[in-house]
Amino acid sequence: MDLLLTYDVDTTTPQGRRRLRKVAKICEGHGLRVQKSVFEIVATDIDLLRLLDDIGKIIDADTDSIRIYRLPHNGFNDVQTLGVAQVQPHREDLVL
Repeated sequence: MDLLLTYDVDTTTPQGRRRLRKVAKICEGHGLRVQKSVFEIVATDIDLLRLLDDIGKIIDADTDSIRIYRLPHNGFNDVQTLGVAQVQPHREDLVL
C-alpha cells in the first residue's frame, strides 16, 4: 500500500527534540522523505503495524501529531510537483 505520513512533534523541550529525531529516524527506515516532516512509504500491512508500534512508543500523545494517509494503489505514480520537488522512485532498488 502507498502511504503518506506526516508528523508534528512538539520541540519546545529537549525531550521533544529527541522525540523528533527518533520519529524521523524511524520514518527514514520505512520510506522516502519528501519534505522535512513528510514521508512517502510503500508498505505491507505488517510494515504499517510495525511503523505504528515503533512511533507509538516514542511520541507524546498529548503534544505530538502523526497523520498517515492511505493512498490508492500506485498512488505515487500520479504525483504532481512544483518548484524543486521531484517525483521519487518508490519501487526501484535503492543504492546505499
